[in-house]
Amino acid sequence: MPDHPIASNALPLTRDSMADVARRALEVARARGASDAEVEVSAAIGQSVTVRRGEVETVEYNRDKGLGITVYLGKRRGNASTSDLSPEAVERTVEAACAIARHTAEDDAAGLPDAERLYRGEPPDLDLFHPWGLTVEEAIAIARRSEAAALAVDKRITNSEGATASSYDSDFILANSAGFLGGFASSKASVGCGVVAEDAGGMQRDYWFTSERNPARLESAESVGRTAGERAVRRLGGRRVPTGEAAVLFEAHVAGTLLGHFVSAASGASLYRRSSFLLDRLGTPVFSPAVEILEDPFQPGGMASGYFDAEGVATAKRRIVEGGVLNGWFLSSYSARKLGLATTGNAGGNHNLVVKSGEHDLAGLARLMGRGLLVTEMMGQGVNPVTGDYSRGAAGFWVEGGEIRFPVEEVTIAGNLLDMFRGIVAVGRDVLVRGSKETGSILVERMTIAGD
Repeated sequence: MPDHPIASNALPLTRDSMADVARRALEVARARGASDAEVEVSAAIGQSVTVRRGEVETVEYNRDKGLGITVYLGKRRGNASTSDLSPEAVERTVEAACAIARHTAEDDAAGLPDAERLYRGEPPDLDLFHPWGLTVEEAIAIARRSEAAALAVDKRITNSEGATASSYDSDFILANSAGFLGGFASSKASVGCGVVAEDAGGMQRDYWFTSERNPARLESAESVGRTAGERAVRRLGGRRVPTGEAAVLFEAHVAGTLLGHFVSAASGASLYRRSSFLLDRLGTPVFSPAVEILEDPFQPGGMASGYFDAEGVATAKRRIVEGGVLNGWFLSSYSARKLGLATTGNAGGNHNLVVKSGEHDLAGLARLMGRGLLVTEMMGQGVNPVTGDYSRGAAGFWVEGGEIRFPVEEVTIAGNLLDMFRGIVAVGRDVLVRGSKETGSILVERMTIAGD
């Protein structure tokens, strides 16, 4: 396992010292009678600077380290954590986990992953570690440039919610009593800005941000600010529309939320608790034939890349949806055992989900839609995971004759997620990455729009 080039004065712990702490914790667990154990030791360093109206509002700095351990006494499980990694504190933490395990009920699904599923190969370079290394002064300058660009867009921008430049670097070691030991470092850099626009009709706010593993790939601070300013100004004069049914076009910026609902319903905990609208739908058409979704854990620089999951199971590239047909779940070892299935390497969540893009940009999708609502912001959490019933506040623009006519606010869009998924007409080529989701804008054939 090659070491990553982390400067000794950057993270609070080196890779070797984390591995030593992990091995020691496993030894203590065995000595205390644990039949199996799993431990994660992590270290992180971060900085976030926010500027508002040109003045520094906050400077936050964190330098963290910690240990979390899960022990198994047969089918009984206990876990504990600590930020003190001294030998005495590690022993106390392991003892606490063992004490918890002794007082919990047996669970037949509890236990380490099957040994043959653990990652055993050479670690690939996924291009995840690029420390930004900004000084506070440099971060302040970036945030100021972003905010200044936003305020310069239009004289109707009257206030700022602030601009932020942040960076976060982390490393970890995961180890278990089945002989697995591995880890990898990662970085995250981001710049964001939010502003308020005002005219005689009222005030509107909007924001924009960019986030990457490698700061060299970030949008410029000025571009982020300009986009935030333009988005705020174009929302001025927002109005409601009459209640009715129409097509809905989810801008790429918010389209990833639909993927989030899909992942939640297709995840093990929802399935074994029978609280998912996707129950018994594996191998059936869940989306329209236009939809293809790839899960790619090996995407270079991906926000959800990793060659093993949160319990050390090897990950795999999978075509989750092909021609609209659902091909796989998102399972950990525990949820897989509860369902009588095999883990999919998704302990800790989904890896990079990539929705295949189509031929149209956003303007092309609007023309294809003809008449309906372009959604650029979502509010509220009105989604029933059991039935798939969907009702959320929305704002955006009304489209008529394939062209944007006016901004829309204070409306609710409603439907059922299965109907929405099957009613996807097209996915745009205006691809945007937001966290672990990568998709263009998504056009849904018909939903209820509740307004006046």
